[in-house]
Amino acid sequence: MRRHVIAIGVATMFLYGCSAPLAEPAANEAVPASVPAAPSGPAGPETDSAAAIWDWGSPIAGDEFDYTGEPDATRWSVYDSAGHAGKGIRSPRQATVDGSNLVITGTARGTSAGMSAKFGLQKYGRWEVRAAGSGDDEYHMVAILWPDSGDWPCDGEVDYMETTGDWGLINFFHHYGCSNSKTSVSKALDLSQFHNYAVDWSPHAIVGYVDGVKWFEDNDPAHQPPGSMHQTLQLDWFPDGTANGPGEMRVDWVRVYAAAGGSPPR
Repeated sequence: MRRHVIAIGVATMFLYGCSAPLAEPAANEAVPASVPAAPSGPAGPETDSAAAIWDWGSPIAGDEFDYTGEPDATRWSVYDSAGHAGKGIRSPRQATVDGSNLVITGTARGTSAGMSAKFGLQKYGRWEVRAAGSGDDEYHMVAILWPDSGDWPCDGEVDYMETTGDWGLINFFHHYGCSNSKTSVSKALDLSQFHNYAVDWSPHAIVGYVDGVKWFEDNDPAHQPPGSMHQTLQLDWFPDGTANGPGEMRVDWVRVYAAAGGSPPR
């Protein structure tokens, strides 16, 4: 099979790689038939966002995290389960909103959190998150497009922002096919500072951006996810035999946009 992949940056393959769950925890709430309206909070995109630079228009859904307490239950299903690959725990207590950011904290014993969006379920579209993180290298922060079908790996997985044991390096992993093949790229970046991470999924390609600059493209039609996908956010624990420490993931906002020339998601 001929592959058409353009990786703008230093491309690497991480065989121990990605932080996606083997399947989304069964404890998650069912995805509702209706989708909450786009957030009413401040939605002006930052000038270094892909949405602003590439003129994606206004968000059709998302969360500005401009409230306090638990993540909005009309927008998110927060995991209550074992951690990634059965290691550690995903606990709703570790995900809180402080009035401006979602904060996911991971303890030295591997108790962390993750959550799945009930909004922006669509085949083709654009997603962008503004996030930062820090802490022990055993923690990986991830923004993922996960198949609505839950059929993994056959229905694909798009990790458009993922750390893999180095808080000075960001990765894009695109998984495709039942063999869980993948294309990837990595880039040196200070992840303790907020950056904007985006993915534009069209019938022609999957394209990734950091702070509005394209750095990943896979335009092989054989690599396309077959069905609708949705956003997840996770801080996953990968114990590696070294001394354990805490970790933190902070998310300023999540915004979803319609595909170019497309219709709003269901």
